[in-house]
Amino acid sequence: MNERKVVELARRVLPGGTFGNVPHEIVIAEGRGGRVWDIDGKEYVDFLLGSGPMLLGHAHPEVLAVAQDRVAKGTTFFANNEEGIRLAADIVDAVACVEQVRFVSTGSEADLYAMRLARAHTGRDKILKFEGGYHGMSDYGLMSLAPARSSNFPRPIADSAGIPRSVEDEMLVAPYNDLDTVAGLIREHRGEIAAIMVEPCQRIIPPRPGFLEGLRELTRENGLLLVFDEVVTGFRFAYGGAQEFYGVTPDLCTMGKAIGGGFPLAAIGGREDIMAHFDKGVVGEDAFLMQVGTLSGNPVAAAAGRKTLEILRRPGTFENLFKTGRALMDGFAETLDKAGIPARVTGAPPMFEVVFTGQEVVDYRTSLGDQRLMARCNALLRERGVLKGENKFYVSCAHDEGDVGHALDAFADSVAELSRGAAA
Repeated sequence: MNERKVVELARRVLPGGTFGNVPHEIVIAEGRGGRVWDIDGKEYVDFLLGSGPMLLGHAHPEVLAVAQDRVAKGTTFFANNEEGIRLAADIVDAVACVEQVRFVSTGSEADLYAMRLARAHTGRDKILKFEGGYHGMSDYGLMSLAPARSSNFPRPIADSAGIPRSVEDEMLVAPYNDLDTVAGLIREHRGEIAAIMVEPCQRIIPPRPGFLEGLRELTRENGLLLVFDEVVTGFRFAYGGAQEFYGVTPDLCTMGKAIGGGFPLAAIGGREDIMAHFDKGVVGEDAFLMQVGTLSGNPVAAAAGRKTLEILRRPGTFENLFKTGRALMDGFAETLDKAGIPARVTGAPPMFEVVFTGQEVVDYRTSLGDQRLMARCNALLRERGVLKGENKFYVSCAHDEGDVGHALDAFADSVAELSRGAAA
């Protein structure tokens, strides 16, 4: 069946004709290394990477081998398995804040449980997050992720229908990179806030110097927990995650994407005294946090995750990843500068974006830029065989010089067309 017929089928059986992830109508059939092919055989350099988990690239032969071996022995048991236990030990060894781990299947679950864990540990209800910060698909996570209108801080805006209005009362929202606002909210709501939850690098917005350190200091001074959402940045910015990269250790973190090697797996990790709330025998009935998941820590994902982490530990892996991302960022910036198009290439080499704006990108509102121009650029890139998400380039360890060259040429050609359109 060709792509046109499959797209027609999708429109009939799926709301909006998609799984709800990317809006375009490309149907992917295969991925190898840093490239994917649609079902009509068109080839793309892939900077979508399954929205991040394919950090080693698609169909890595070593990861495939351990996953296939594990599948032949059984895929899930709803009981402890050695692969999951050993993966937990690998994570404890790698990540500064993690003394114990609890597995789930998705980043959304991990973030939801991290918020619940913070409430259980502190006895307080409110969570302070940042406008534009993505913490999964729970009711609490979908507060001011991508608000359709600006509101006065700290009042959140629900991003979805079906969320009870009462949820708004339990979330406080601040602008990213604004320590003064955070400090003011803590003073105003002293005794009510359980935790500050933050992406150390918020999507494609790097923290200003001192911002994460300031959050760490404020939480310690006021008895709050600091939670890093490292579902994206974990094992991507450094082997020890963004907390290693930026040198700031939180109390809890969430992880996903890379730790499952392309299979469904995520985790919450943190200090033993906080993680103890998952153990009724330690904390008792009233402080116990129930968490059950049919596929949590399943052995196939755990085996793939362990092999992925083993490969990431090899010498030169992160140096090469950063070299590839930096070549793309620098090349895109040079192209935009020559074209005279106001834009910023922002983020970090493993994960960045082009924002069509003349402003410095420091928070959600400055990161929006010209959305129409961004959508047009993304479409032009797809036409030229470059696949990415709506607002992010993910770079993999598998992308090579040929992939970089193709992407730079495609971007230059796309920017030239944007320039012609602007001049018309």
